[in-house]
Amino acid sequence: MGWIILVAMIAAYFGYFFIARFMQRRYLTTLSDVDFRAGYRKAQLIDVREPNEFKNGHILGARNIPLTQLKMRHTEVRHDMPIYLYDSNGTRSARAAAVLKKMNYSNLYQLEGGFKKWNGRVKKG
Repeated sequence: MGWIILVAMIAAYFGYFFIARFMQRRYLTTLSDVDFRAGYRKAQLIDVREPNEFKNGHILGARNIPLTQLKMRHTEVRHDMPIYLYDSNGTRSARAAAVLKKMNYSNLYQLEGGFKKWNGRVKKG
């Protein structure tokens, strides 16, 4: 009986995960390094990592608005321009996009694989 509950819980988890990913695709576009680089200069480039991570290196031209502060600082983000988000690996940027979507932001993009996969220009400090 216990294993049936365990299997049901695992199935529910994976079901939720896949539904969330499907819904996410409706408002968030994941871009390759090349596509991200091609468009981020005409958009708002936001690094959603924490300040210490940002100081250790970030994409040239990015603003740091950590996911933990996004709800308080959303007024710093314009509604009329595309929003390019990134973090270390793509997890927090997807959550940031969900937060922004709830606040009626659109044109949301994230860097596939996050900053770890970035091979463009970087600024430290």
